[in-house]
Amino acid sequence: MIKKYCTDKSREIFEETRQYLVDGVGSSFHISPYREYPVVMESGKGMHLTDVDGNDYIDYILGFGPMLLGHCNPAVNAAVEAQLQKGTHFSAPTRALRDLSKKLCEIVPCAESVMYQNSGTEAVMNAFRLARAYTGKQKIVKFEGQYHGWSDEEKVTIDASTVEELGSFERPNKIMNTPGQKKNSADEIIVLPWNHSDIIEKTLAADNDIAAVIMEPIMCDSGPILPKPTYLKEVREITKKYGVLLIFDEVITGFRAALGGAQEKYGVVPDIATFAKAIANGFPFAAIVGRKEIMHCGVHASGTFNANPLGTAAALAVIDELSKPGVYDEFDRKGEMLCKGFQELGKKYNEKIYSRHVGSIFILFFGFEEDTEDFRDWLSKADVKKYGTFCKKCEEYGIRWTSKRGREYLCTAMTDDDVRRTLEVADQVLAEMNS
Repeated sequence: MIKKYCTDKSREIFEETRQYLVDGVGSSFHISPYREYPVVMESGKGMHLTDVDGNDYIDYILGFGPMLLGHCNPAVNAAVEAQLQKGTHFSAPTRALRDLSKKLCEIVPCAESVMYQNSGTEAVMNAFRLARAYTGKQKIVKFEGQYHGWSDEEKVTIDASTVEELGSFERPNKIMNTPGQKKNSADEIIVLPWNHSDIIEKTLAADNDIAAVIMEPIMCDSGPILPKPTYLKEVREITKKYGVLLIFDEVITGFRAALGGAQEKYGVVPDIATFAKAIANGFPFAAIVGRKEIMHCGVHASGTFNANPLGTAAALAVIDELSKPGVYDEFDRKGEMLCKGFQELGKKYNEKIYSRHVGSIFILFFGFEEDTEDFRDWLSKADVKKYGTFCKKCEEYGIRWTSKRGREYLCTAMTDDDVRRTLEVADQVLAEMNS
C-alpha cells in the first residue's frame, strides 16, 4: 500500500497567503476544484516537484504545459544564466533574437515572419489584429469549448456545464465566462461547434465580413478532442475559398505535438499561428508567426518585455534540445505505455477510461473509451465528477493531474519508472474508488 501524503504546511501557508492575495494563488489555474487548499511547492527537478512538507510528486501538470523539458532543465538553465551575466532587458534587439527568429521560420511550416509577445493571450490578441488589418474585415470565428486567452474578446464560450447551456448547434450561444467582461466584447465573435466543416462552409458563405477562423488544431483545453481525419484540411480549403484567414492557436500544441506544431504533424499550414507555453520551458515568452504579407501589413507588436533576452535564450535552448534525434520517438513510446496501462486498468476495474497521446500531450478521462466528436459529445459523456475524485486521490499519493480537463503533459525528463509509479498509484486509487 502506498501511503497518503501529509500536507499540513501547505494548508498553513495557504491560509496565511489568502489573507493578502486574492484567492490565495497567483492565477485562477492554481485553484483546486476538489480540495480545500492547493499544495504549496518548494522546488522542481525533471518530471518531479517537491512540496513544503517534503513530499515528492510526479507532475503531469508541468506548469500547465510550459515545462516540456522538465523542471530545472540544465540546458535552459545554462543558457539563461549566461544571459544573466550579460543583462536581462535592453529594449533593443540582440543577435540571439535574430537567431531565434530565423530558427522559428525554419521549423514552423507557416512561419515566414515572426512577432513576439509575453503570453498566449497577448499572442492571440495580436493575431486578431493582424487578421483584421490584413483583410479589412471585422468578425472572427471561434469554436465552443476552445480557450484562446483571458481577454474580454477571447474568453467567450470557453466552457459550459451542460449541452443545453450551449444553445443552438449551428449557432451556439455566446457565453461570457467571467464577471466584468464588456457587454459588447463578443459582438464581432461568431461561435461554432468544432469538427464540423459543413457548418463552417455555411457560415463563411453567408457572411462576407469574416476576417479569420481561429482554432486549436487539437482541441486541448476543454475536451480534449482530436480532429477528424480530414477536418483540418477541409477547413483550410474552405477558408481559402472564401478569402478568410486561418489561425492555429498552437499555444498548447506548439513544440508538443511536433517541433513545428500540429501544423507539421497534420500537414495543414495556416496563415497565422500563435506559440507560447512550451516555447521557452517556463519563461514568459510567446510568438506570432505567419505569411510575410500578413505579418507586414502595418500591425506592430508593442510591449515593454517583448523578446526579452532571458526568454530568447531559453527558447533557443529548447529548440536545440528538441532537435536532438529520438526526442519525439520517446514521447510516443512513453505515451503509449501510459495509454496501454490505463486501458488495462479500465478493464480490470470495469471503468470506461479514455486515454490517447499526441506527441507529449497525454489525454485522460472517465466516462467513455472512444474518441468524442465535438465539445457537446464530450460534455454529454464525460464523467467530470469521477475524474475529479481520481485526481484528488492521486495527488494524495504523489501524482499531479490537470484538474477537470484531462489534458496531461509529458516532458523529456520523464522516465519509465515515472510511468510505472503512475500506474501503480492509479491502480490503488481505482481500487479505492471501486471498493
